[in-house]
Amino acid sequence: MRCLLCESVSFSHICDSCQIIFLTPSIYRRKILNNIEVISFYKYKDIKNLLHTKHTDLGYYIYSIMARNSFKKFATSFLYESKISAIAIDDKTNSGYSHTAILNKQLSSKSILPEFAKLRAKNDISYSGKGKEFRMMNPRDFSFKKPKYKEIILVDDIITTGSTLSQAITSISRENYTPLFCLTLADASVK
Repeated sequence: MRCLLCESVSFSHICDSCQIIFLTPSIYRRKILNNIEVISFYKYKDIKNLLHTKHTDLGYYIYSIMARNSFKKFATSFLYESKISAIAIDDKTNSGYSHTAILNKQLSSKSILPEFAKLRAKNDISYSGKGKEFRMMNPRDFSFKKPKYKEIILVDDIITTGSTLSQAITSISRENYTPLFCLTLADASVK
């Protein structure tokens, strides 16, 4: 097969050289509701086309590569005094897989237990390309199923306004669970 980025012959959808050049993560931080930190690994503008594969069959492979290069590396270096749960935002299966579940799965480590189907939106409204006003008028209305551990890492692919993650934080906090921080692949606010 050929690398999607440079078109050289590759055993992977993105060759090792392009993964080093384009998918070596950086750390971007910002704070949202209740001063919760969101850690992102890429600028949205740098991986926009790769992110847009999430609703295609190809997206499974692209998200798996990006998750290994960022979330897995994060998990291997992350240490915490007790075990914590990682929960993906709305990890419903679409197009044969869940892109947020792919990210969450890569967090498995001594400190982190990825859990699935714990935080699902009750409505199917898409926020893609929508502004903050639309997001505020159409809340996700999350259903939260209690995970094994009280302290939680929230996982999503993109942070734009922070509305989705803020709603998730509220849902979790309401049940007396503690969101420690959020992890996303990309931050749309980073220039």
